[in-house]
Amino acid sequence: MSDDTPNEAQQQLIDETEGIYHVDAGAGTGKTFAITRRYANIVDQPDVEPEDILLVTFTRSAATEMRERIVEHCSYGMRELADAPIQTFHSYCHDLLDEHGYRAPTHLGIDDRITGGTQILEDSQLENELFREFFGQFRDRHPEYNDIFRALSEPTEPLSLINELAAKGIFPTADGWYREGKQHLLGDYELFKQYFDAQNQARNDGRKQSPLRDDLSRFGTNKTYRSAAPSKSELRGGRGTKELDDSVAREVFEEDRNELLAFVHDCYFEYLEFALERNYLNFGFLQLFAFVALCEEPALRDRVGFEYVMVDEFQDSSEIQFKLALLLADTDNLCVVGDWKQSIYSFQYAAVENIAEFDTRLERFRSELNADSEQVEFGTDGITYIELTENYRSTQTLLDFSTNALTTPATSSETIDEPVDIDSLSSNATFDETSIEAVQHEDEHEAVLARIQSIVDSDDYRIEDENGDPTTPSHGDIAVLTRTRDYGRELLTAAEEHGLPMAYDGEVELYRSDPAKLLLAWLRIVESDGDRGWAVVLERAGYTLDEIDAQLEREDYPPAMTEFRDTLRELEAVSSLARRVFDRYGLTGDYARELLAHIQSVHDATTLTRGDLIQFIERAIDKGSTHAINTTTDTDSVTVQTIHGAKGLEYPIVILANMNDGRFPPRGRTSGVLQYDEATGLRQRKTFADEGRYPHVYDNWRYDVLRQCLPDNYDEERRLLYVAITRAESHVVFASGADPNTFLSELPVELTEGATEIEASQPDESVQAQLPFSIATPDGPVGYSPHSLMDDSVFTESEANAGEADADKESGVDFGSQVHDFAEAYVLGEAVSPSNPHEERIKSLLDGLDGELYAEEDAILPLEIDDQRVSITGIVDLVHITPDRVEIIDYKTDRSRRAQDEYRKQLSVYYHVLSSEYPERAVTTSLFYSAIGELVSVEPLSKGTLRKLVLDHQ
Repeated sequence: MSDDTPNEAQQQLIDETEGIYHVDAGAGTGKTFAITRRYANIVDQPDVEPEDILLVTFTRSAATEMRERIVEHCSYGMRELADAPIQTFHSYCHDLLDEHGYRAPTHLGIDDRITGGTQILEDSQLENELFREFFGQFRDRHPEYNDIFRALSEPTEPLSLINELAAKGIFPTADGWYREGKQHLLGDYELFKQYFDAQNQARNDGRKQSPLRDDLSRFGTNKTYRSAAPSKSELRGGRGTKELDDSVAREVFEEDRNELLAFVHDCYFEYLEFALERNYLNFGFLQLFAFVALCEEPALRDRVGFEYVMVDEFQDSSEIQFKLALLLADTDNLCVVGDWKQSIYSFQYAAVENIAEFDTRLERFRSELNADSEQVEFGTDGITYIELTENYRSTQTLLDFSTNALTTPATSSETIDEPVDIDSLSSNATFDETSIEAVQHEDEHEAVLARIQSIVDSDDYRIEDENGDPTTPSHGDIAVLTRTRDYGRELLTAAEEHGLPMAYDGEVELYRSDPAKLLLAWLRIVESDGDRGWAVVLERAGYTLDEIDAQLEREDYPPAMTEFRDTLRELEAVSSLARRVFDRYGLTGDYARELLAHIQSVHDATTLTRGDLIQFIERAIDKGSTHAINTTTDTDSVTVQTIHGAKGLEYPIVILANMNDGRFPPRGRTSGVLQYDEATGLRQRKTFADEGRYPHVYDNWRYDVLRQCLPDNYDEERRLLYVAITRAESHVVFASGADPNTFLSELPVELTEGATEIEASQPDESVQAQLPFSIATPDGPVGYSPHSLMDDSVFTESEANAGEADADKESGVDFGSQVHDFAEAYVLGEAVSPSNPHEERIKSLLDGLDGELYAEEDAILPLEIDDQRVSITGIVDLVHITPDRVEIIDYKTDRSRRAQDEYRKQLSVYYHVLSSEYPERAVTTSLFYSAIGELVSVEPLSKGTLRKLVLDHQ
């Protein structure tokens, strides 16, 4: 919001608190502002307490932000609202089950309980491994489903279906399905017939065949059907036929699915039992059991019901979440807020129909919930509809352009017949100098980087500053959004090569990182001495391809490496093996730490062996499994995000990249064997049969026809495009390679040839410069870190004798990292202030240094040991350079000097690196003990002593 005054529509939402409200909140229209003001207005009413209001958001961070905003406008403080139900659906269901859900599983016939110790499983990759374990046991118990097992593409496929059914409110019981679950699984023939008829309508007044008949001209192509399947001519009708016979709809819909229904029931039900036995629930099961408890226990509904229920981002809600909102509402004071144009999470089971068809779904779900007894006591008449249309983010030019995204074909063969009803937004931007451009070049990465350079500090791309005045943009004003993470990773690599400041913000594909690949290589070596593993570690060590080929052929590997392999083989725990590998290579960054934590959690929750871990990592690489690691820097850098990750954010300038055919929308998306759709119900795309000469997995011809009748999923791709465009405040640039997608071809924007000339990047004064020399890539194995040469027992004793430090919580890795982070940020010139005495002393030290300061710099020391090439790599806390001297300083939070001899080894490595780069200057090494504010000079060890330490370590 540009000011603190609500507009007319916002004021109506704030003031009118009684009754059912459907709020259409367009992009950038200040919905969070209005919702939090509405909450503050309600909670300050005389007879209302915070526990009377449920405010549901879809992320924890959004819940935190809303709570902070509410406090600013009501009589309650943060402490008083700390336990107020302002949270996600998953969080609320967890709290509900924790307090009231002990017996919830018994309502489904499961002889188990939910206890306070039940863990919430948030890691999908870890759940996949647990499900693999379960499914192996399930296969052994159910040989009657062997034909279905043979048809499945992979063991975890049923898990995806189970989670989808849970989100739609379809649950198994011990002897069947909960409520109307089976009917939903059988499908809705009347709804399917509507789709069938729409696709089977002859075009051009009956002169041209229907889209369905046209699509089925390829029926059977690259397919293998069983002998009972009809021929293409039997299905489509004879020559001159324009439409399929009406009886085809019933023929393809009716199918014997009893075995499939029984399989899904048993797998679903027994997995629920397995999860409870293992004492965990996933997000879907949290909602499942909360829903069942509320349905089956009227007294519980009365106890936990709310007088007011508000749901934010309602376009991202699932069917069961809609029903949960109804069950939790004691009155008709229900308010849902969202924008159908921004519904982009169907892969997480969001149902855009919840908001697009709110009126009809409200009545339908109310009727379903009240089928047996009255669970929703209020009526559904008199819904008030409010539109928020005043946009506080983008220029009018951008807003007008963005609506094109919702009516643009996604593929060259797609036609959009019906006009989309789009509410126009009005901008309150102070000035509008918007440019909307599109560039194309076969070297797309370079074209994007070149365009970024042309935008920075350019008057042609002026933006608003915080006062609403025009200013030229910096790197930090630009975001590159892309449909896939792969492109973002590639662009980051290109930016690094050219020295452009760029950072990725969002989840990363952790197991595609270099530390993960290195760990996988050593696991392969430990398990089988496989060539794939040796090739990776030898290349990492700096050997040439010819040298690697020769060593692989002779199976003659460096002794230090084979000894390290033997050491790893002696370790039992895979987490210990991973830690030893990362220590050897000095890998201590975010990726390595997250990998260790994740591998440890997998080890604790499963029974993975080293061989299993190899397959685990390989599957994670293949699937691109993601983990949240924020790699954003504090420097003035371009942000790279996926469109999904940018939802809810805004940037002055957006570059929408990778607008390439087959990339947006993605091509070749595979579908599983098990499929569910509201119209067609539960289906099996492929079936196994022992027919003819050999057993075979056949395509299901009925499914192929059914699929042609259902609507495509390109509407969500158009909404993704709309979301990407509306993240921009002032300017949008589209970018593609040699083959632009249909979106870019159809949008009303001129596509021009992009430039690829990139100037050498000059860092801003506010950004720390790199050391004025380059450290060459080591010509031998990066075998050690300084820490690997130290005696860990000294640090254990030091910690045990910390005493006062423990009491002050000024010891340990976390505190040390905090202090180091402050020191680095202060050197970089960031606006940070000391938060403890250690940091105050470091600030005083830094303020007293008059030379050039460089923080957290890499240092690599190559050594020759017994004709073997090794390197020691580490990170220097601080390098202080003056015209005649180079000072190396390492910060230590220790309260004693017990470990100083071990730190000497670390400083000695850094000393020899810097001495070789500055032979004409005096190089000194010191430790700064931040607990007492003392700078202690340390005499470095010779290279010969370091070589001996390495040999002793070996």
